[in-house]
Amino acid sequence: MHRTFLAIAFAASVSATALAATPSAEQPGLAQIRDADLRADIGFLASDALDGRLSLQPGDDVAVQWIASEFAKAGLKPVATDAQGKPSYLQAVPLVEYRPDAQATRLALKRAGKSIEWKSPEVSGAFPEDRDVEAPVVFAGYGITAPELGYDDYAGLDVKGKVVLVFDHEPQETDAGSIFNGTGNTRYATGYVKVLNAQEHGAVAVLIAPEPSHNHPSAQEVRARIGHQTEHAAHPIPAQALVDNPLHIPSMVISADVSSQLLATSGSTPAALQQSIDKDLKNHSLALPDTAISLHLHNSSRREAVTWNVVGLVEGSDPKLAPETVIISAHHDHDGESDGKIWHGADDNASGTVGVVTLARAFAANPTKPKRSILFAVFAAEERGLLGAYYLAAHPLRPLDTTRAMINFDMIGRDEQPSAQTDGLIQVPADTSNRLNLIGAAYSPDYQHTVATANQQVGLVLDDRFDHEYALNVFFRSDQFPFVLHNVPAFWWFTGFHPDYHHPSDTADKIDYPKMAKILRLAYLSAWQFADEATPPRFVSHPGSQKTN
Repeated sequence: MHRTFLAIAFAASVSATALAATPSAEQPGLAQIRDADLRADIGFLASDALDGRLSLQPGDDVAVQWIASEFAKAGLKPVATDAQGKPSYLQAVPLVEYRPDAQATRLALKRAGKSIEWKSPEVSGAFPEDRDVEAPVVFAGYGITAPELGYDDYAGLDVKGKVVLVFDHEPQETDAGSIFNGTGNTRYATGYVKVLNAQEHGAVAVLIAPEPSHNHPSAQEVRARIGHQTEHAAHPIPAQALVDNPLHIPSMVISADVSSQLLATSGSTPAALQQSIDKDLKNHSLALPDTAISLHLHNSSRREAVTWNVVGLVEGSDPKLAPETVIISAHHDHDGESDGKIWHGADDNASGTVGVVTLARAFAANPTKPKRSILFAVFAAEERGLLGAYYLAAHPLRPLDTTRAMINFDMIGRDEQPSAQTDGLIQVPADTSNRLNLIGAAYSPDYQHTVATANQQVGLVLDDRFDHEYALNVFFRSDQFPFVLHNVPAFWWFTGFHPDYHHPSDTADKIDYPKMAKILRLAYLSAWQFADEATPPRFVSHPGSQKTN
């Protein structure tokens, strides 16, 4: 009781300090950020009644309607359109929901008149349509084309009509001086970008193999570390994809053993190939003699349905700058229920959803409006692959080339603690009670500076560890990433993993409401700066290139 009283008293003093130091024109909105409101709203979104908010299920639809209702009550401008062409807070996101048949998924190698076949767990994959591919295999290094670095795994390589085998992640991953953002990740490290790049070069499928020398979990190991993957094993969560999915070719994750056998005719070994690339960053790609595969992906069910992004606008006050945009975002879905257990998703991501709604109320209630417009967006189907965010980035309601900054909330309600996600991979500080992780500074140091300046009024500990690690793939794992691909300065605001991450035990009673309120005050002040400052944050299109200057 004594500690609780001290925490409340401390939070109140911090709030009063932040309010006193804030320009008077911004103070009414800042005063709208109240712990009691956060507690009530998260209590609703994470309640049993919403059944874990699984995408395309009734509980998530309730969350969508609640967010839209709150935007309407706050007086935000609807910027989407409904089926009749009328203004709406709901942007329809058409999805394909499908259940991959793991037993039918297979990869077969044809060589020297013989065939070797692999199934799960040696190979895994999913695609919205049933797909059969038969084609020769080409080794394409890390599958990266980065002309600004003079690096291209596809230079001089003909992959049209062929399957490409690529290593996961990036070259020189453990080298702090690497042009690929040192020990951090760049946009090129994610499988999404690798498959898109292979597709653009004419490949018909992609096989993603673990690098022979890696200090991070393989794609197969990552899945085992996430709670819902094992606890939902009896009734797996269906996969989802956008109806207008930009990825038109399938991919498979393969084991190191499968990779070794496929590369057996390369005249080298997987380890030697990786070492050669990492040593000189030159092209070591090659066609693999007498190596052809057949790939089979099958779904046991498939349906099309619609979910929604919820979007609303506070229009800017400056006629010249109002067409420019600052985005404040989160995602509303979670992992549903299974076998009588509900994945409540209080931190992931009722906290972020309530954060967006709270700031929407704050900016709408503030008599003075910032110069640029602020778009509030709560995305659909993040847990199924950032689908709502990819959809809005592909179908923007405001031009992305004049979108100046994005604040994305995903898990902003807890203290970071060691967990199955982080064990043996990243060091968690001993005290995270006042700590906020900001992810994205490699692509916009200016953004980081603006937030750090605003934080002088709030007093959080700002942590950039996740910009310098490659083990957890954190940079790719939330809704800011599709916007980074469009050169928008976009950060993930994140209080870190904890043992309840993706477990039914992620409940509303465990949220640190005073800490969350501090984070939202910092976001409010930062958004004001992004919306008002004469020179908005600059986007660094390739952070590694700075190391060569």
